[in-house]
Amino acid sequence: MWTLAIEVRTGPQRGLFDLTDDCARFAAEAAAGGDGLLNVFVAHATAGLVVVELGSGSDADLLEALDRLLPRDDRWRHRHGSAGHGADHVVPLFAGPSLSVPVVGGRMALGTWQSIALLDPNADNGVRTVQLSFLAG
Repeated sequence: MWTLAIEVRTGPQRGLFDLTDDCARFAAEAAAGGDGLLNVFVAHATAGLVVVELGSGSDADLLEALDRLLPRDDRWRHRHGSAGHGADHVVPLFAGPSLSVPVVGGRMALGTWQSIALLDPNADNGVRTVQLSFLAG
């Protein structure tokens, strides 16, 4: 199995951070033209991974929907950090810490508009580590 840890600098921004190119490069190198399974994992309690269309307003729509579902106020028992940080700890219910993507002929089998993104609603943590693994088929 091939593995690679990548560091994603999110800075003080909440949002979606595109991992597609990093994942594609890793999968192509690890697969060497073959088939297999790419696993992407983020080892953080306040971030998740999604396959989603990025751009054309989708990013803002997703964050606005998340904020409607998980308001950023003082209702949360988990209260350290910035206002509403407790909501960040509930994000894994909606965006899990891992996802898998088939790799066929050395290329990820994503749809035309699909991208792999890190969902990081936590402005308190400006650096995330994402683990990429490839298991040959």
